Amino acid sequence: MSANIQSALPDIPGYVSNIGRAARQASRAIGRASTGQKNNALLAIAARITEHSGMLKKANVLDLEAGRNKGLDAALLDRLELSDARINAMAEGLKQIAALADPVGIISDLAYRPSGIQVGRMRVPLGVIGIIYESRPNVTADAAGLCLKSGNAVILRGGSEAINSNHAIAQCIEFGLQAAGLPAEVVQLIETTDRAAVGELLRLKESVDVIIPRGGKSLIERISNESQVPVIKHLDGICHVYIDDDADREKALKVAFNAKTQRYGTCNTMETLLVAQSASAEILPELAKMYADKGVEMRGCEHTQSLLKANNIEVVAAVEEDWSTEYLAPILSIKIVPDMEAAIDHINQYSSQHTESIVTENYTRARRFLREVDSSSVMVNASTRFADGFEYGLGAEIGISTDKLHARGPVGLEGLTSQKYIVLGDGHIRQ
Repeated sequence: MSANIQSALPDIPGYVSNIGRAARQASRAIGRASTGQKNNALLAIAARITEHSGMLKKANVLDLEAGRNKGLDAALLDRLELSDARINAMAEGLKQIAALADPVGIISDLAYRPSGIQVGRMRVPLGVIGIIYESRPNVTADAAGLCLKSGNAVILRGGSEAINSNHAIAQCIEFGLQAAGLPAEVVQLIETTDRAAVGELLRLKESVDVIIPRGGKSLIERISNESQVPVIKHLDGICHVYIDDDADREKALKVAFNAKTQRYGTCNTMETLLVAQSASAEILPELAKMYADKGVEMRGCEHTQSLLKANNIEVVAAVEEDWSTEYLAPILSIKIVPDMEAAIDHINQYSSQHTESIVTENYTRARRFLREVDSSSVMVNASTRFADGFEYGLGAEIGISTDKLHARGPVGLEGLTSQKYIVLGDGHIRQ
């Protein structure tokens, strides 16, 4: 199973370059594949993963043993593990992708021009996508499935800690592609743990059209700084909820509590709570007690400390760094602000432009918040935890983009495509 896996190769540049050329060639085959052919491949991969779950778990045991020997912490080992439930979820995810509408070839905005020609836009694949990710081996199947359905070839470079698991999943993917009559090179896994392969992939601008990193902030910063290929990414998720003067109390409690505590380690979890001063005395003490009962450490501004300590609730003094920190933990920054103007100013200064939410019954303020907050997802009376491709009806996502060009927010099948102009004529010539 791990016979093709090598920690180092004598010619990393040549190895990665060959993968790139093969991916470019395969991109033409997958780009013209029918929806039925792509769906057949996805379903065949899903079936193979289910049938060979034992093989996947054996490969995963090798990674888990190596991880323990390297001293990986419990959280990393948990992300690395392929349980029966996670293997079933991989297969189910591929079936769900197969059930999604195919974006490739869709023509929109087709209209006649005064000259008599028709002009419209057709959705087309990006071409070759490079995905660099850490820890979670299920990303191998998820990423391959989304790229396949959107008509793209993909080069996968997973973390060295999951190399055996990723290789086993890639074998299932290769089987499914061949069963559907598609080239195995549509999905390729870089099968060396040598970090030099990442650098070579980032320089492969003649073969790769876009890079998508999935992992920690340090990984994404490195890729953003070094890549000669366009990158779709977000660095971190410093998300805010603002409770307005005109907020409904029950809604505010539900939304702000869920945004922080439904799950701590995700990029769409709230990290800073902003509360309008006139609403703080009514809402914040009860909400803070809910956080305290849940074990959330609160770090507050001076006003927050004064208010909550008067209600016998412990609050740590917030420092400047807290407002720009993604905790990914049961820690929350809280700031009482004079009004919505101050809340928007704070968000636009400290936000990572991921997701922000306002709780208010004031329609005018809600509209202004939507218009003026510069983030990829902006919400009214809803938890930030909804910022997710599945919840948005995209079926699945390859990641979240906080960039402003090409794709923004959850990146699903449509985000993995572009558009080209098409012109329909009948012997028309320009006068």
